[in-house]
Amino acid sequence: MKRATGLMMIVFALTACGPAATSSPTAAPIYTPAVGSVANDALTPTGASRLVVMSHDSFTVSEEVLDAFEQANGVTVELLKAGDTGTALNQAILSANAPLADVFFGVDNTFLSRALEADIFEPYPSPELTNIPDEFELDPEQRLLPVDVGYVTINYDRAALTATGLAAPSELRELTSAAWRGKLVVQNPATSSPGLAFLLATIATFGEEGDYTWRDFWRELRTNEVYISNDWTDAYYTQFSGSSGKGPYPLVVSYSTSPAAEVFFSEGALSDAPTANLFVAGSSFRQIEFVGILKGTERRALAERFVDFVLQEQFQNDIPLQMFVYPVNEIAQVPALFTQFAPVPEQAAELAPELIEANRERWIQEWTEIMLR
Repeated sequence: MKRATGLMMIVFALTACGPAATSSPTAAPIYTPAVGSVANDALTPTGASRLVVMSHDSFTVSEEVLDAFEQANGVTVELLKAGDTGTALNQAILSANAPLADVFFGVDNTFLSRALEADIFEPYPSPELTNIPDEFELDPEQRLLPVDVGYVTINYDRAALTATGLAAPSELRELTSAAWRGKLVVQNPATSSPGLAFLLATIATFGEEGDYTWRDFWRELRTNEVYISNDWTDAYYTQFSGSSGKGPYPLVVSYSTSPAAEVFFSEGALSDAPTANLFVAGSSFRQIEFVGILKGTERRALAERFVDFVLQEQFQNDIPLQMFVYPVNEIAQVPALFTQFAPVPEQAAELAPELIEANRERWIQEWTEIMLR
């Protein structure tokens, strides 16, 4: 069980890595791969074609799935993992005149506007988009194409709630009531991706103006002794009572797939999830990830084939149990584990990417003033 817990921790810790509030691209160092730039290194030492895919650290794919693409196209795929989403994107922007990769995987809707405004991606209307619902396509010029979708939400410890006689909250604001005092752990949005996503969910739900805003909600959470962790790993594995950490808090901001992961990584020890999702209005935020071809690639045809590949059924079927997010392809198969323990929330909050880009740093600063000062 220790090994299984460790594997789960690695998967979700990488997914949740920060910092979430990445500053302007001028602040990020440029990553330089040992093999040199893409433009000057089109071949591997054996003479085979090479395709460089830049991504965030949590990108992963089954070896046999990647091998299938390499064999079919006579190419070696080099995965260039470049930090969290914001850091990786900043490196791609800073290296635009001498691109480090041919393809970028992992821009999400919280950074979509920044990526498009930087003008570093080439349009590509992949034929595979026919199997992807329009709701996931946020770039009308098709420079960044949707590849997967995930949901940050609140998980709760089923046994802990049963022991205290509490029913799961029926609305988000209920978490500010006396019954839930000292029972929720969240992450700092300045240092945690799920922390930022949950903050955005509350902004989308309560708004910035009116008699009751997101600021009022967070002030009430602070009064109600919410615990603030710097990262997902500490929140889930140390403070939360529903996982191996056995902490004192029965509710935690995590992912809608976390209950399924608890069962999967138990290696057969669990037949039922010890945790469940709190799906109420405002508790979940939808994160869509995108893939795009970087301007300056000298292997445009191969890059197109790779984009097609990650949108096709074989790769899409591999996504759930590799990255614990959902495929966007309608014909992809979702594992029974997801159907049983990780249903898609019906009321996920969203904000326009351009609104997030324009206000992200201000929102985080205001949250910091409310919660930490």
